[in-house]
Amino acid sequence: MTVQPHLSTDQLLQAARSESRPKVARRIQAVAMAQQLLTSAKIAQLTGDDQRSIGRWVKRYNRGGLDALVDAPRSGRPPTLPRDQEQAFKDRIAAGPTEDDLAAGISVMHGKDYQRILENEFGKIYCLNGVYELLHRLGYSWLMPRPQHEKADPQAQEDFKKAS
Repeated sequence: MTVQPHLSTDQLLQAARSESRPKVARRIQAVAMAQQLLTSAKIAQLTGDDQRSIGRWVKRYNRGGLDALVDAPRSGRPPTLPRDQEQAFKDRIAAGPTEDDLAAGISVMHGKDYQRILENEFGKIYCLNGVYELLHRLGYSWLMPRPQHEKADPQAQEDFKKAS
C-alpha cells in the first residue's frame, strides 16, 4: 500500500492520540501503520479490522488527508415531529394540562396524554414507545416528583407526620 505523505508517521500518531472519536483514531493508527510499510494483513491482525476496510481508509486518506477518515453525516429517517415544531411541543408540555384536560379529569400528564396532544394539536401519530423516546430526546425524564394536590394542606401533613 502506498500512503501519500500528507503528514509524517509521528504526526499521524499524535493526531490519533488527540482524536476524541475512537473509530477515527483507529483509522488514523491504521494509516500510520501502513505508512510504516506494514501489510494490510498485519495491520488487520493488530487492529482487529478487515483488510478491505484498511485499504479503503488508506485510499480515503490519500485522497483527502485526515478529514477524509471521518464518516460523512448520514441522512437517516426524518423525525415524525419536525425539529422546528419541537420547541412548540416543549412549550405545550411546560404549560401543563389545559382547561379541557382538567374538565376531562386529567391533572397529571402521562404518556398517553402526550400521545393525544401530538396527534390532536400537531397532527403527528406516535406509538407510546415513540412518545417516550421523543420526550427523552427532548431532555425530559421519566422520574418526576409526585404532584401536589391543589387542596392539600401542608400544615395538616406536618401534623400527621408528627403524630405518627
